[in-house]
Amino acid sequence: MRRKLFGVVLAVCIGWFQAGALTDAAITTSPEVNGQNQTSATLSCNLTNPTFPVKGHYWTNNGKIIDKSETNSDELYIEHEIKKVDYHSAGLYACVFLTEPQVNATIEVKVPPHVVAYKRSENANEKDKAVLTCMSQGYPLPTDWTWYKLKDDESVETAIVNGSDVKYEMKNTPNKTMLYVKDLDINSDMGMYQCQGTNQMGSDSDKIQLRVRSQLAALWPFLGIVAEVIILIAIIFIYEKRRKPDEINDDDDSGSAPLKSNAATNHKDKNVRQRNSN
Repeated sequence: MRRKLFGVVLAVCIGWFQAGALTDAAITTSPEVNGQNQTSATLSCNLTNPTFPVKGHYWTNNGKIIDKSETNSDELYIEHEIKKVDYHSAGLYACVFLTEPQVNATIEVKVPPHVVAYKRSENANEKDKAVLTCMSQGYPLPTDWTWYKLKDDESVETAIVNGSDVKYEMKNTPNKTMLYVKDLDINSDMGMYQCQGTNQMGSDSDKIQLRVRSQLAALWPFLGIVAEVIILIAIIFIYEKRRKPDEINDDDDSGSAPLKSNAATNHKDKNVRQRNSN
């Protein structure tokens, strides 16, 4: 009974010790990286009061271990250099210390969004529906998407509000926006459109050219083929028309030759008979 009681007391004491040790262990991180005013950055983590010795450490970016960042060093202060702060390098960084238990801390590297059009131009037929798409990269992703219809000089004409008109419909996710333009009109819908993504660090935009084809556009290839066939038939007809009189003349000439031959033969026979009679 005493041994069981002693074991329970010991387990509770160890738990209190570990809880106190975990409370004392802390990581101090720096700096807060803002891509608006920084072109490069050096991230740092400082571990204080670890429970057990550190057996190594490494860095991660968006959950993936950064190449050549793993080491068996027991250092409590580590750094990671970002040579260029942009949408490629932005994200959630974490320093991880291999101790018991493992401890880590995160550092956010934030930049304005990088918005690109999925296709620079989109073609559709009149009365059909067109879909314009823009993507975003970087961290954090946009919290707001906006579409604009531009004038001929590419100045902003009107902002397109989702649901305000049956012609337009927007579908947004953090990293993508799609604008549906319905019942296309060749006069009013054709032109330049602009998509804009915004996060807490700023905004970025890109443009898409929408081209609307006439409903008759699909008939032009067929009409071209028909025209070629008609021209070919006309050429054949004209050729046959010009060839037939020549063939008839040839036939007449070949038919008259035997007549001349027969006349000559009859004349010779007549002369022979006259001589015999004499």
